[in-house]
Amino acid sequence: MSLEIGFFIPEFPGQTHIFLWRERQALEQLGIHTTLVSTTAPPNAISSHSWAKEAYRSTDYLLPFTLSDAWNALSELLRCGPRRWYEVVKLVARSTDYSPLMRLRLLAMLLPAAKLAHIARLRGWSHVHVHSCGDAANVAMLCSVVSGVSYSLTLHGPDLEDYGPNQRQKWRNCSFATVISRRLYDVAVTQLGLIDPQKVRIAPMGVDLDQIRRTQDYAIWTSGSTCRLFSCGRLNKVKGHDDLLRAVSLLRERGLNVQLRIAGEDEQGGSGYRRELEEAIDAANLRDHVSLLGAISEEQVRQELQSAHIFVLASHNEGISVAIMEAMAMEVPVVVTNVGGNAELVQHDRNGLLVPDGRPDNMAEEIVRVLADPDLAHRLRLNARARVDAHFNHHISAAALSTLLRSHVEIAARGEDTTSKWVDQSPQSGPAIGVDV
Repeated sequence: MSLEIGFFIPEFPGQTHIFLWRERQALEQLGIHTTLVSTTAPPNAISSHSWAKEAYRSTDYLLPFTLSDAWNALSELLRCGPRRWYEVVKLVARSTDYSPLMRLRLLAMLLPAAKLAHIARLRGWSHVHVHSCGDAANVAMLCSVVSGVSYSLTLHGPDLEDYGPNQRQKWRNCSFATVISRRLYDVAVTQLGLIDPQKVRIAPMGVDLDQIRRTQDYAIWTSGSTCRLFSCGRLNKVKGHDDLLRAVSLLRERGLNVQLRIAGEDEQGGSGYRRELEEAIDAANLRDHVSLLGAISEEQVRQELQSAHIFVLASHNEGISVAIMEAMAMEVPVVVTNVGGNAELVQHDRNGLLVPDGRPDNMAEEIVRVLADPDLAHRLRLNARARVDAHFNHHISAAALSTLLRSHVEIAARGEDTTSKWVDQSPQSGPAIGVDV
């Protein structure tokens, strides 16, 4: 049975959205037809993917709002009737996490919510899946009240606080939610104590192993040669790039010729945190040893990984890093911080090395350890790809989401309230679907 749903991703296509593009393609193969919808388009400087132009063309954007949009939204609001208006007012009144001013802001989200309802009706959607727990979830929630189109959520992390207030309402009114790690499952169920744990399932992000594979042998580092380090993550303080700079300085103090290349851009397209990093690079006299590559395509990321001796990431928090998954799939030894859900992906000393957060000295030590021990590098690399293949393939998250969507549709077809009751019809019990982390 084919399903038509909306695939709602804020500021799409962003530099971290490659796994969502893959997941959408995998859903199509499972008979789930998705139409992309987003809040606004991101700056061009962070949309470097080879498929970005196609994504722009195939995405319906809720903002900016045109006169035609306003007319269509008003028509949807008039169509919904007094009962649904009453439900909207009640929903806003019960948003106790918000101040009066923030409640007015929530009410103002009715316009994009009504536009979303209009798109859903034209497209014939039975459901909207939101890859966010922020304002996009508020919009989908209001759309659900106005139109009756149900919605679900995915929490990518690293924490609920990053997605703003009103979380209980967003989760209580959704049909189901997925989280990408066991840690986030515990966060969601514990912090949202009134949320039925049976509505929340683990569906890890994944990578396309058919696309991400080596085309040339890994080159072992030899003493006296350049040590090539690669990192990939948006330029934001949470990614710990300043700790990487300190680790590079420590390695240089030990006489190693280190080249660190960092892929990623700040949210402002180069005018934000990038400038702070450039100043830090100059202050540490690392201009000849650290390169900021900006937002680069997935093909360029694979080329960088193929050339690197070690992948490094010093994040202060993560859900589970897709960048680490890609490095492991490319059979590059990884040295990364033990934060968020990273330990559910990286098994220390088996398929990668974990270091404490905020300890660039530990990161430098582990980098030296990999460089000095070719057997360790070889073991980590081979076990890394096997780990990703078994548990973090993009087909796994798509299969989990497909199972949940079909189960939801069956419940709705029986006339049951999917916002208050969800039945697990998957072959596995417990919170996880398709993964044993």
